[in-house]
Amino acid sequence: MNIWFKPYKVEDIQWMLKDNMCETIGIEITELMPDAIKGRMPVDHRTVQPMKILHGGASVALAESLGSIASNLIVDNSKFACVGLDINANHLRPASSGYVYAEAKPIHIGKKTHVWSIEIKNEKEQLVCISRLTMAVISVTL
Repeated sequence: MNIWFKPYKVEDIQWMLKDNMCETIGIEITELMPDAIKGRMPVDHRTVQPMKILHGGASVALAESLGSIASNLIVDNSKFACVGLDINANHLRPASSGYVYAEAKPIHIGKKTHVWSIEIKNEKEQLVCISRLTMAVISVTL
């Protein structure tokens, strides 16, 4: 089942990563599947804490970015926008180099809210962080 509003390709959504936090910390969209979105983020000087391991806030930024982009690909953007309402994250394992890889899958797609589960893994495919994001679907026309 394809959940997207249009038949998007990864190239079609690259503009969503420009001139914002995604670009600043190196978030990339790597794959758009019929019912999920994947991305990655470097573990480098932009995303680590003073102890040189992945900053929890960077993991949350990756999770919210993927879920937010995904939600906005589901709705008709001439009528609706999706904005973050709530996010939580459990940080399970440190990462200190390379990339972390995230996949956002919908738990609930409703008319007023979307709920996403985002798993972030290291290069050994070990779970680094699990996050749940709730997005509010708001009207852009009055």
